[in-house]
Amino acid sequence: METIKLGLVDDHNLFREGIKSLLQKMKNIELVLEAVSGKNLLDKLNNVVPDVVLLDLEMDDMNGVDTILRLRELYPDLKIIILTMHKEERMISYLMEVGANGYLLKDTNQQELEEAINSVYKKGYYFNPFVSEAMLKGLKQKTNTPPRIGKDYYLTSREMEVLELITQELTTAEIAEKLFLSVRTIEGHRKNLLIKLGVKNTAGLIIKAVREKIISV
Repeated sequence: METIKLGLVDDHNLFREGIKSLLQKMKNIELVLEAVSGKNLLDKLNNVVPDVVLLDLEMDDMNGVDTILRLRELYPDLKIIILTMHKEERMISYLMEVGANGYLLKDTNQQELEEAINSVYKKGYYFNPFVSEAMLKGLKQKTNTPPRIGKDYYLTSREMEVLELITQELTTAEIAEKLFLSVRTIEGHRKNLLIKLGVKNTAGLIIKAVREKIISV
C-alpha cells in the first residue's frame, strides 16, 4: 500500500496531539509536516511538500481561506482537507469552490478521517453526506459575497495591498507599476474585491473598506 505523506496545520497544540495519536494507527499515512498557521505552513513547504494537508480555518497570522488560495497558486496538486468546527452551509460550499478537496468537522472519528485522507489522495475529493447536502444548499442559495469568519473578510494579502492603494486614489496603472504587476492582474484583483465586499464600484469599495475598518486611514 502506497504511503500518503500528510501535513497538519492547526494552532492548538492539544488538538494536534490528538490527531497525531489517531494518525499513528493508520498504516499507510505518514505525518511529514506540522504547522501552527498558514504562514508557518508556507515556510515549511520549502523543505517538504506532503500529498495531503489537514487545514484549520481560524488561525493567527494567516487564516485557512488565505492559505487555500495561496496553496492553489503555488502547489496546485496539493490536496487540502478542511478540519474545523464551522458548520455553515455557505462556508462549506465556498471553500470547496475555492480549492478545498474535502471538509471534515473536528468531531469526526478515526475511521472517517482515514477514509477522507485516502479518498482525496486517490480520487481528489471527499464528500460525506453532511458536506454533500451543505454544498447543494449552498449552490441554491449562492450569492456573490463569500461568507466570513467573525469580522474578517476573506481577502488575500495581495488583495489587501491593492485595496489599500485604491483607497489612496491610485489608478489601476499606477497600482500595477507600484506592485510590479500587469494592469490586467490588478483589474482582476479589483473585480475580486468588488465581489468579496459586495459592492458595485470603486467608491463603494472605499466606503466599505473604511466603514468596516478593513483598512486603517
